Order: sequence, then structure tokens, then C-alpha cells
Amino acid sequence: MNQTAAADIVATNPLPDAAVTAAAQAAASQTQFISFAIGDDQYGVDIMAVREIKGWSDITHLPKQPEYVRGVLNLRGAIVPIVDLRCRFGQGLTETTPLHIVIIVQIDGRQIGLIGDRVLDIVSVGASEIQKVPRTDSRHQTDFLSGLVTVEDGMIALIDLPSLLALSDVEGVH
Repeated sequence: MNQTAAADIVATNPLPDAAVTAAAQAAASQTQFISFAIGDDQYGVDIMAVREIKGWSDITHLPKQPEYVRGVLNLRGAIVPIVDLRCRFGQGLTETTPLHIVIIVQIDGRQIGLIGDRVLDIVSVGASEIQKVPRTDSRHQTDFLSGLVTVEDGMIALIDLPSLLALSDVEGVH
């Protein structure tokens, strides 16, 4: 429930001041994520960073980019770098088909496209529901994950977009 919805409920159902404050705090403490799949794994990105979700379309490949930067897409006049998350996560290149999706996100004022297999859901969670990512080995970094959320059909790994992309890797792409 967003803050406006909470305010509408409060406006139509007068509550004592303490209940109004509790309802507003509960709505404000919720964060929404778009969940999507890469293979059998579920990932999520903050819905506030998502600008658009589109079907796969041809991209233009650029030389001398990291392997996970698959190329660029012209999105209504804006040139958007496309990142292959499967590759970025060390699982090889995605064999893209028309069924794949591109999630356009905004990070530090720049748009980046993320290749995923399919969108799953919009998930609302409270801050207390987000668990820390366990550190298993200092040689294997998970800095690009901001947390884990348990859902009824598994777990969603939440992506920390600025850490994932290390924008210095795609600075040559404007």
C-alpha cells in the first residue's frame, strides 16, 4: 500500500491519532521491488529505479566492452547500454530470444537496460523482512546484492544497482 492509499483509507475511516500514525508509518516503511527470473533464480530491483520493461529487440554491439555489456539500444533517441545479468553473475552469456525482457533502470541519472528471462511480480516488503546476504568466501563477492527476501515460492536476491554495474565499466557508453 502506498502513502496515498493509506491517506485515502484514513480519510474515509477516521481513526484515533495513534492509529493514523501507525498506518502512515507502515505504508512508508514498505519498499516495492520488481521481481524477475534468470533461469531458476529470482532477483529484484527497486521499483523506483525502473523506468520501463520491454520485450527483447535487436541491439548494436560495441567493441572493447566488458563481456556482460552486450551492446546498446536506441530507446526513443536515448542510447542505453544493455547488461546481460546472467553473464554479470558468472553464468555465461544469455542466448536471447523474443521471450526475454529488458528492464530499463535509472542509476545516478543514467539509463541502463538489464536482460532477464521474464518478469515475475511486484513485491512489497518491509525493511525488517530484508535479510543480509551471508558472506561465504572473501574471494567471491556479493557486493551487488543488497539483501534477500523470502517469498512463498523461494527467495528473491535484491540487486544493488550501483554496485552491480560499477559504472566505470560502462562509462565509454553514453
